[in-house]
Amino acid sequence: MKRILIAEDEPGIVSFLEKGLRAAGFITHAVGDGRTAGEIARDRDFDLLILDLGLPGRDGHDVLSEIRSRGERMPVIILTARRGIDDTVGGLESGADDYVTKPFRFEELVARVKVRLRDQGTPDPLVLDSAGIRLDLKTRKATVGGKEVALSAREFNLAEMFFRHPGQVLSRQQLQSQVWGFDFDPNSNVVDVYVGYLRKKMGADLIETVRGMGYRLSAD
Repeated sequence: MKRILIAEDEPGIVSFLEKGLRAAGFITHAVGDGRTAGEIARDRDFDLLILDLGLPGRDGHDVLSEIRSRGERMPVIILTARRGIDDTVGGLESGADDYVTKPFRFEELVARVKVRLRDQGTPDPLVLDSAGIRLDLKTRKATVGGKEVALSAREFNLAEMFFRHPGQVLSRQQLQSQVWGFDFDPNSNVVDVYVGYLRKKMGADLIETVRGMGYRLSAD
């Protein structure tokens, strides 16, 4: 499993990122200040860094410059509320691989993470299948028993989340953060509604309800 270092000082964002990235199959470690970020990026083996520019103690630009000056080439995605062109250009010139501004949708961020890790040689399946159901991630088509089933973009993303974690219980919060993103209403019942859509289109027994915990893809 790939290890991601998160350098961010806002507890809510840290919690959101860790839950979502772990649900997506990554190992995470979070730090809240620039000095620690620079030290731990040197002392431990991480595959990617998500770096906030406005860190206390030491600015994210300085952290990035230090990491690159040591010759470390792990991908770095800058995550910041700064929207000025100078910040964007400065971050990229300092050695960042990508740039995401707050507020953001988690599905966009995790897609960028996967691209950067894939560039490092991480294989990513093009087809997911279980119990006669097939998801083609390249064409974004779903088939059940050999027959194509029309899924909306959200339905496909939700199905992909389940198929990537067969047999694993996924909480509503994990599913919501992965599929609907950071700025989505946490009190919404949208996950339950869309699970219902998938059951109607792909099979009533496809997704099991685990009372008090969430949902999981049936092993059968």
